[in-house]
Amino acid sequence: MGGDNVTWVSEFILLGLSTDQQTQVGLFVVFGATYLMTLLGNGLIIVLIWLDARLHSPMYFFLCNLSVVDICYTTSGVPQMLAHFLMAKKTISYTRCATQIFFSFTLGGTEFLLLAAMAYDRYVAVCDPLQYVIVMHRGMYVGLAIVSWLIGLANAAVETAVTMRLPTCGQNVLNHVACEILAIVRLACIDITFNQIIILISSIIVLLVPCCLVSLSYAHIVTAILRIRSTQGRRKAFGTCTSHLTVVSMSYGMALFTYMQPHATASAEQDKMIVLFYAVVTPMLNPLIYSLRNKDMKAALKKVIGKSSA
Repeated sequence: MGGDNVTWVSEFILLGLSTDQQTQVGLFVVFGATYLMTLLGNGLIIVLIWLDARLHSPMYFFLCNLSVVDICYTTSGVPQMLAHFLMAKKTISYTRCATQIFFSFTLGGTEFLLLAAMAYDRYVAVCDPLQYVIVMHRGMYVGLAIVSWLIGLANAAVETAVTMRLPTCGQNVLNHVACEILAIVRLACIDITFNQIIILISSIIVLLVPCCLVSLSYAHIVTAILRIRSTQGRRKAFGTCTSHLTVVSMSYGMALFTYMQPHATASAEQDKMIVLFYAVVTPMLNPLIYSLRNKDMKAALKKVIGKSSA
């Protein structure tokens, strides 16, 4: 393709969810309320874990990291989405688009890896409880969190670099609510085989491998729980894992469906729903899932409320 035709754009136009003004105002209210709930819910978890010494354990350390990821992930895209609901022309500069992709992939990849680390923590707690304190020492769980963040950063840097190098030959209209890799790849006017390979490799590293580790951990956990003779003991053991397993199922399911099939012909509307699920729904649900099913979190909340009302 000639050099004159291979051009990069300075900004992208996002089509969003709707062109109807009333619908957009309604969406602004709904997503604005959801974003506020996300900030409050995850912020509360961070504060409770920070204040209550009983929650200073590996499981809650990972949960605190997960809440930080959720706050940052939703903040990387939702405020701009809310602003666009009130604008007639929804534009985003090339630089802001690249920044949004970098942060979304950093935080998304980190979350998947943190969930795998949490599964390992639950595996040790259930399958080898006598060695738990020895195995999950501070160096171990802090190291797992650091590795998760570093891999997330490295993966995002590569994904962003190979995606934003794609020329679009003047096309700059994204049928999406945010800057998303698959949407930009579809605009490319050169061969995208290399990008598809990178997306597949990235998906294997931050999605498939962690998912396999989670599945392996829970296979051992279920086997260990079934060996427990006491019904109450089995219920208690399952209770320590159900919240995490619920979040894992939500997080890995759609991501594997989306990114492990780079050649799939999913519609733009499906892509929008998946991005909204990750950017808006999951960050809001995570604190509800963990706090409503967790006695320690409830006790910590009551303790804080008791102190503030005293």
